[in-house]
Amino acid sequence: MVQNEKELKIKILRSDHGGEFQNESFENFCDENEILYSFSAPRTPQQNGVVERKNRSLEELARTMLNEYNVLKYFWVDAVSTACYVLNRMLIRPILKKYSL
Repeated sequence: MVQNEKELKIKILRSDHGGEFQNESFENFCDENEILYSFSAPRTPQQNGVVERKNRSLEELARTMLNEYNVLKYFWVDAVSTACYVLNRMLIRPILKKYSL
């Protein structure tokens, strides 16, 4: 679909050992379409980029909220949802060293 929309050829795919990309049919598809395929090193979030950092930030903020107010772990989903809400609305400008909400 990406190749058709952008009229470009995919040359290489890189994944983080997700189960959806570790199977024989996907390997055959890549071979047929001459797509190189590689895995990043396991348990190395620095190779997975922005998404892993965002997930780590969400986990840390949610854990901090639960611990600060002595809330049961039962409310983990609500804490993560609130953390996501806050992080998505927080504007950080590291170049100007100004932080605002």
